[in-house]
Amino acid sequence: MLLNTSDPVLEAEVREHVEALGDVQITDLHVWRVGPEAHAAIVSVVSLTADCADIRSRLASVHELAHVTVECR
Repeated sequence: MLLNTSDPVLEAEVREHVEALGDVQITDLHVWRVGPEAHAAIVSVVSLTADCADIRSRLASVHELAHVTVECR
């Protein structure tokens, strides 16, 4: 069962990791709890230089994320 709750601190951490280099802008972000100490995220971004693999690598250190979907435009 998905628990439709969001963690503002975790959302801010995701934004920080993704947008830190200034080459990516998040256009849509959803983070929700999927279990104890586990969250899922859908991250939609616009970038001319970074691809989806780059975004995933930026989020690798966010250990609370158990499942990540990245949409690049």
